[in-house]
Amino acid sequence: MRILLAGASGFLGTRLADRLTASGHDLTRLVRRAPRSPGEMSWQPGRGELDPAVVAAADIVIDLAGAGVGDRRWNAAYKETLRASRIDSTGTIARTIAALPESDRPRALLQASAVGWYGDTGDRAVTENEPPADTFLAQLCRDWEAAARPAADAGTRVVLLRTGLPLARDGGFLQPLLPLFKLGAGAKLGSGRQWTPWIALADWLAAVEFLIEHEEVAGPVNLVAPNPVTNAELTRALARTLHRPALFAVPGFALDLALGEFGGEARASQRVVPAVLEKAGFRWQCPDVESGLASIA
Repeated sequence: MRILLAGASGFLGTRLADRLTASGHDLTRLVRRAPRSPGEMSWQPGRGELDPAVVAAADIVIDLAGAGVGDRRWNAAYKETLRASRIDSTGTIARTIAALPESDRPRALLQASAVGWYGDTGDRAVTENEPPADTFLAQLCRDWEAAARPAADAGTRVVLLRTGLPLARDGGFLQPLLPLFKLGAGAKLGSGRQWTPWIALADWLAAVEFLIEHEEVAGPVNLVAPNPVTNAELTRALARTLHRPALFAVPGFALDLALGEFGGEARASQRVVPAVLEKAGFRWQCPDVESGLASIA
């Protein structure tokens, strides 16, 4: 298939681009600079600029663009960066799709979102039918997904990729933790009782390909493993995988000092389950946290 990918330079985007290319797809990357190869096309989402012909040439559009949620301590300016980097990109793509003649529209838009939609759900398991919470991240996800609505209203299949925490050695939420765990300084976050909606990187990549191919699936899809664990369970499992102790806990106030408002989000309990993927017949390579961690050890 001919696939147009936004956000190809990020952690997930880089690996997805490699996966799609290896699978034989014809991949074009959207970049915000001058193109350096025939496989790149320039766009300026902050100004709403995207060549309609580039979109019309694609069978599938995948939008993973957005500044990293945990890349910086949150303040008002960075929170606006988080919003603009997502909503401008998604809105530009969706409006461009909607403005095309029906015969020229891509078959699907796979749009990034996040499990931040759900906020803190405590011990309650939640599926894709749950309404958004009222936290900053939840409202960001709500507006992010809403920005894709013009494409859906025009008849294009839109899949909203509510991604959990990917397990990977060289990126994602584990990257800053692995050196500490290898030194025996691993620690749970706060009480450790909060649920963690994780997914192995290999399963995330496979799920995206699955959703490209399964045209009956539309709307929100939780990209998480079928067996969520608590932060304490994840901490113990990671320590076992690395054959190191994990005897410490990071107090909540320390997270708040280091991360600002994001500290509270990092301690949220999210027992998110992948109801749509399970119903569609997706098979996980790493359904439990032990196999997920073994895949990166």
